Amino acid sequence: MPRISRGLADNAVYHVLNRGNARQTVFHGTRDYSEFTVLLHKAVQRHPLAIFAFCLMPNHFHLTVRPNRGADLSCFMQWLLTSHVRRHHQRNGTSGHVWQGRYKSFLIQEDEHLMTVMRYVERNPVRAGLVEQPGDWPWSSHRETSGASHRSLTTPCPLSLPAGWAEYVSEPLTDAELGALRRSVGRQAPYGESDWRIRMCEKHGLQSTLHRGRPKAE
Repeated sequence: MPRISRGLADNAVYHVLNRGNARQTVFHGTRDYSEFTVLLHKAVQRHPLAIFAFCLMPNHFHLTVRPNRGADLSCFMQWLLTSHVRRHHQRNGTSGHVWQGRYKSFLIQEDEHLMTVMRYVERNPVRAGLVEQPGDWPWSSHRETSGASHRSLTTPCPLSLPAGWAEYVSEPLTDAELGALRRSVGRQAPYGESDWRIRMCEKHGLQSTLHRGRPKAE
């Protein structure tokens, strides 16, 4: 199957996801999570972009980001994943694939759809049954976004978030919201209103992402 076009656009917002090879656990404990967070900081310094939300899970991670130039996203992700794999093998004395391959990404419309993606990202540990509340998970942006801690890695969202962000993220997404997000994850299709998605696909050569098989749940 041919690779899906990245549809890289300047000053656009993306959701980025990668998963452990064969869905294997990548982050086994505090040290693994901490080291990857340090690499995120270094990646931003080397290839600047804004991180609006992130979440590290045992076998995958989510990022919501906006690079100034579309090409910067690829440079950022290449440095991040290459650096992580190198350190992972050096520390564990292993070799081979750590991640499943190319990261997945899709464009996000900068309106309520962006807030929904950020909520989806930060609510991931609750949906997975790892914690009861998003703020209980230390390896996400939620504490920074909700104001519970100072900003270290994230940049304020360009939209005005709800005043009760913690309560907003705690509310489960609807089936319709989850279904639309999972389609975008599985197909790497733009996430937004129908007319906007069509325009983005035509502009960035992503028409094939609107007509693929049923996506897998992420």
